[in-house]
Amino acid sequence: MPIIIHKQLINAPIRICFDLARNVEVHTKTTTDTKEKAVAGITQGLLEEGDIVTWQATHFGIKQKLTAKVIFMDEPIMFIDVMVTGVFHSFTHTHEFLEENDGTFMVDTFEYKSPLGPLGKIADKLFLEKYMTRFLANRANELKKIAEKEFEPNLEG
Repeated sequence: MPIIIHKQLINAPIRICFDLARNVEVHTKTTTDTKEKAVAGITQGLLEEGDIVTWQATHFGIKQKLTAKVIFMDEPIMFIDVMVTGVFHSFTHTHEFLEENDGTFMVDTFEYKSPLGPLGKIADKLFLEKYMTRFLANRANELKKIAEKEFEPNLEG
């Protein structure tokens, strides 16, 4: 079962980063390459523990849906979502936020199991793990841009 860990330093307070990461509209803005949008469940606002959202996106040229549920939340430090239905056999995505001197350290841990047994394992090695790593890194970078633009500290003192 592949585990992808992506770390991103964001020059913004932990609360801003945490709230942006669980904001449905911001998720859509940070995944424009795959045209993600919420189509069922919670379709706007901030996700809370117990919330379910169905995302529609285009991956590998194929439009698909994936439903995830937020199973744990410890504001503003962590939240965890898991796949309920979708193309993966399963996944767990842990979003962690750690205060740093210069802002917030965001850590995404994405643990997944591909469908199709041995064929899925081959797909992981050939392209899927690299694709998901790039997807998480791109989303984190876009979230960083939004957070840092939103939090422009007054440098005049």
